[in-house]
Amino acid sequence: MSRYSHIVGWGMYVPERVITNADLERIVDTNDAWIRSRTGIRERHIVDKPSETTATLATRAARAALEKAGLPPTALDMIIVATSSPEHIFPATACIVQDALGATNAGAYDLSAACSGFVYALAMAHGLIASNQADTVMVIGAETLSRLVDWSDRNTCVLFGDGAGAVILQASDQPGGVLASVLGSDGSGAYLLSLPAGGSRLPASVETVRNGDHYIKMDGKAVFRFATRVMAEATREVVAKAGLTLDDVTLIVPHQANVRIIESSVLRQLKFPKERVYINLERYGNTSTASIPIALTEAVSEGRIQPGDYVVMVGFGAGLTWAAALVQWGPPLPALPWWRRLWNTAWYPLARARSAYRRARRRFFAYWLGSRERTEEELQRLRKLRSRQEESSGERSEE
Repeated sequence: MSRYSHIVGWGMYVPERVITNADLERIVDTNDAWIRSRTGIRERHIVDKPSETTATLATRAARAALEKAGLPPTALDMIIVATSSPEHIFPATACIVQDALGATNAGAYDLSAACSGFVYALAMAHGLIASNQADTVMVIGAETLSRLVDWSDRNTCVLFGDGAGAVILQASDQPGGVLASVLGSDGSGAYLLSLPAGGSRLPASVETVRNGDHYIKMDGKAVFRFATRVMAEATREVVAKAGLTLDDVTLIVPHQANVRIIESSVLRQLKFPKERVYINLERYGNTSTASIPIALTEAVSEGRIQPGDYVVMVGFGAGLTWAAALVQWGPPLPALPWWRRLWNTAWYPLARARSAYRRARRRFFAYWLGSRERTEEELQRLRKLRSRQEESSGERSEE
């Protein structure tokens, strides 16, 4: 029997703080008219508290998606977090989200494909479901790129924002859901958009910090030329792979990087009607892996996507990478009874308590085992001392 993977839940979260173009005018040599004409961005949300991280944004979006799907976290078999600004190099941000949700039955891993990452992760989730390795998979795109941006560089600081979006894919025997995906890369252009330092090639040092190598570096013109080409090509390819035509597509949700890229690739090259392209770039900026799921969530909430509609999600990113997926939207979800909603909400305090208990237990056993080891070392030291004393006493007796 064929297994299909339908999107049954979706959600988003962005930080409260908003940085407008007028705010940036006071930081760098730029102005609102220049930013809007070059990018289409009016404002972006950024984190402004130490407690706000990629994992916390991802967790908020994940909870919204679970609420929409009417599922408890224990229903998840896998959590995939696509991010270019992970909590750490390791452990995976997905593991931190898994613990925060209390998704006790879920595996978790991060996926790095830059701004294409969400669509890559969507394809991986579909593969897990289609191959019968999972029934329910959470896919999250989450970023805190504001912490990787050089706020004195007007070419990059005007572009990026923070946020998270999530979807839940679930197995079904009903046709639909993810129908096709296209994934591509061209590593010869890896240097065009990168975060040079912090990995094994350039570990953190006084020199890398002094040189600003821990900030995003981008050749904007080269990335623009690449993006306008692959966005159109990937869209055509994924539609053909699904056995459809562009006329069948109800809505295209592109990566929200730059309005001129969207206009050049989707509108002009594909000759696709603007009213059937979802754009929210002006309010959020480029949120990298989070941009497509955030836009998708807003499109659904605005009624732009209905059951049976064909939706294309397409993006590009550092690597260089590109990805597209075509999804047939499923039927509306049944309303949950009040007690199920209450239980799902009550689960999160229990998850925090469970996590705190497991941490405390680890600390206790570490202390207890450490105490035993120290006691054993002390006994060994006393035995050696006693043995030397006995040997010394025996020698004196012989004299």
